Amino acid sequence: MQVKIHSSWQSHLSDEFTKPYFQNLISFVKEEYSKSRCFPKGGQIFSAFDFCPFDDVKVVIIGQDPYHGYGQANGLCFSVNDGVPFPPSLINIFKEIELDVNIPFPKSGNLERWAKQGILLLNATLTVRESEAGSHQNRGWELFTDAVIQKISDEKENVVFLLWGGFAKKKGAKIDRNKHCVLETGHPSPLSANRGLWFGNKHFSSTNEFLLSKEKSPINW
Repeated sequence: MQVKIHSSWQSHLSDEFTKPYFQNLISFVKEEYSKSRCFPKGGQIFSAFDFCPFDDVKVVIIGQDPYHGYGQANGLCFSVNDGVPFPPSLINIFKEIELDVNIPFPKSGNLERWAKQGILLLNATLTVRESEAGSHQNRGWELFTDAVIQKISDEKENVVFLLWGGFAKKKGAKIDRNKHCVLETGHPSPLSANRGLWFGNKHFSSTNEFLLSKEKSPINW
């Protein structure tokens, strides 16, 4: 089947789409969406790629699962649809941005504005069943998103990878650190942040300093 994903990614990922695991994954996702309420909406499953073409990628943020509450997930990690209350991790992200680069809390938690500036907001698993965290894990999405990270690492240079928490650090273990800037810290969840593992990481200013050093435009967080 043809995967609806931004054309710039097709040539880099076309081999992946023909692999048996991916065909099985798509069959599973289709069945899940037909019999259960799943998130994000079908047309938003590949939003991270649609808003951030391959050639534009200059920052990668790795999340884990889409939000599983009704109306929250929009296909971008840590992001919620307009008008949706900010989840705790997103609140802590915005708090650190305010501390680090003095940008006040935004009115919307929709991070499309980041994606359009070249940030790939990539969840390890791109779909989930309502109210069942992790329900689409170990079905093939992780293999696909590992391949995405590897392609970026192999075929691009001077990308900033933001790895927040143990899961993201493992996910990014094979990134070529001689070619890219890899910044690691704790997860922005309250559990991690309250233990002093998130605030003060200065990832947002550090990202922009690196991009400027490579003559790339900084991110307007």
